Amino acid sequence: MTTVLAAAGFMGGCGFPLPDAESGQAEDSSFDYPLEGRPERIAIDQNDYEAKHVGHTADGGQFFLTTPSDFGGRGFVALYLFDSDGRFVEAKIDLFAEELYQRRLKELDGVTFDRIVVEPFEVERFNQTFGLITDEPEAGDEIWWVTAEPGDYMAFSPPWDLGEYDT
Repeated sequence: MTTVLAAAGFMGGCGFPLPDAESGQAEDSSFDYPLEGRPERIAIDQNDYEAKHVGHTADGGQFFLTTPSDFGGRGFVALYLFDSDGRFVEAKIDLFAEELYQRRLKELDGVTFDRIVVEPFEVERFNQTFGLITDEPEAGDEIWWVTAEPGDYMAFSPPWDLGEYDT
């Protein structure tokens, strides 16, 4: 996957060309993003698809509510919580049930749905690795990736402040 996407000119946002990053800093953060290499933080823009429920909690923390699935067909409800600086705090992960997803969303009470800037992380649950997981290049012509796992359903690449991903 890495070689194909890299050869395609670093396409992002489900096939749209990525804009050139003019600076290494996001407008809404004091965090300086490395434009390449291993990310300390990645931005995720709220959208109507995989990142529908990302944003900020009433106390200033950040969250990502999502529904990953493994390759065996099991679905999950995963709520990832981060502090205001984007450091990973907690993962609440359960087998998928629509009512559980709705309950987790309701429990977030008082949130705003918007861009988050969070660190990659990984946790083990249900004999699976969950999280925003860094994938180091194996060859000199490859790039770093951060993928939402399990299921590899969102793939982020530099520049890390872009907020867009491949599916």
